[in-house]
Formats: sequence, structure tokens, C-alpha cells
Amino acid sequence: MNRVIDIISRVRQLEQQFSKREQLVADFVLSNLEKVSALSQFEIAEATGVSVATVNRFCVTLGCRGFRDFKIGLAQSVAVSLQYLGGSSKESSESELLVTQVFGALVDTLQLARSQLDSITLEKAIEALADSQRIAFMGVGGGSANVAREGANRFFRLGIPAEAYADGYLQRMLASTLQSGDIVFAISASGEPLELLDSVAIARQYGATSIALTRVGSSLASECHIPIEIDIPEDQDIYKPPASRLVFMAIVDVLAAGAARKRSERVKEYLRRIRTSMVSLSKDTGPKPIGD
Repeated sequence: MNRVIDIISRVRQLEQQFSKREQLVADFVLSNLEKVSALSQFEIAEATGVSVATVNRFCVTLGCRGFRDFKIGLAQSVAVSLQYLGGSSKESSESELLVTQVFGALVDTLQLARSQLDSITLEKAIEALADSQRIAFMGVGGGSANVAREGANRFFRLGIPAEAYADGYLQRMLASTLQSGDIVFAISASGEPLELLDSVAIARQYGATSIALTRVGSSLASECHIPIEIDIPEDQDIYKPPASRLVFMAIVDVLAAGAARKRSERVKEYLRRIRTSMVSLSKDTGPKPIGD
């Protein structure tokens, strides 16, 4: 079983529990995060003026099985954590500058994604969606799950039964109920979640068509009949929301608009009914977003 230990947090939390000599090792580790993983047990002992046995006791106190286990855990923790440690805390928070940065990044990312989209693949996806009997949108985690919900929100308006699922167990169960004429639409920025790969494989064996919105060359892309692949580098600014989420939503909107035009007369009737059902709530009969 894989253990997840945040070594950096453990060192900070146990400051009151270390012996005086172990605390010397702890201070050295926190001050040299980037290089400790490359040092031997003897080198750390020599640098801190303690014995090798003390270094080993320090590792055990952290909850590691020994020095080797500590080095592996620290390397993993540092690889993920360095972008969140240090740096300036005085970066501008002026609203005008933030608007420029966030909107600018979004516009640039949309343009990049637009240049990568393949029109033939998009047309295949639109044709399949327009002719589908049922669409199951699937995503895991925060961004992809939200895009899946937006996909279901867009397509039920077109008169196509559409639902969104973010729970891995439920995805597998739902996938087993799909059949020919249905679509499993998997969304993932990484394209590697096992939940999605398993669900797509299950749905395919029962005849469902699979569409992926994901990273270029990912496992999910290779698993699906119609992979819509884009390569979007994430902004290094950790405080800005990821632009890929909004790019995925824009692509879903393109697919929904295309499918709506393929089913033009039926869609107009469904939209008319939906808009009529909202009049008594808004008292506004003029043009406005449906269901807003």
C-alpha cells in the first residue's frame, strides 16, 4: 500500500518531539530542502555534527522506515512543494493588474488551443453527439468534474439525455449500462486517471462510443474512439486559476453549438419549451440566457 507522507510538514510538526540532536538534523533539512535528497546519511551527520545513528533516529521519528524511505519521501515532497515555498509575498494585488494578467492568460490560452484543434475530429465528435441517445459526461477532481457538469448542462437543452458523474465507483456502474447509440464523454487535463480509463473501457465493451477531451498523447486519448487533444502549458503563477478549465468549457460549447445545428428543428422546440417554462419566474419575455 502506498503511503503519502508530507515530509516537510512532518518535520515542522514534530519540532517539540525531536531530541536536541535530532532537531539539528531537522533544522538542516528545512534549510537545505533542494540538496538533502542527494546527500548520504554520513554527509548529513557530518554537516550537522551528530552521529549517523541520530540521523537514522530522526527518520524513524518522522514515521519513515529508515533513511532510504526518508530520502524517497523527501524527494517527492520537495518536487511538489518548491513552487509553493519561498518567493515574494509582496507581489502586486492591484485589481487592474490582476484583471490584465488573468484575462490576458485566458485569451492567450484560448488562441493556443484554437490553433491545435483539428476540424475533422471536431466534426466527428459533433456528428456522434448529435445522433446520440444518451451522453454520460465523466471527470474526476475539481476542474474536469466541473467541465463534465457543464457538458451535461449544455446538452440536455438539446433534447439529448445527458448526465455528469465525478465519483469513480458511480462512473463504472453507469458505464456498464451504456450501449450502442450512447456516448461516454471523458474529460481530463492529464488523461491518466484510472477511474476514467476503466469506465471508458467498460462502456466500449458494451458498444458505446467514447469521446475524450484531454492532453495530447495521453492514455485517455489512446483509449477513446474520438480523442480531442490539446496541449496547454499551465501558468507558473500558482495564484491564478488554471486556464485549461475554461478552454475545456469553450470546446464543450463549440461541440454543443455544432450538435444543436445538426438537430436544428428539434432543438428550437426544446429551447422554446424551456424558455416558456421560465417566463413565470423572470417575468421577462425578451432575449436572455436560458435558465439563468
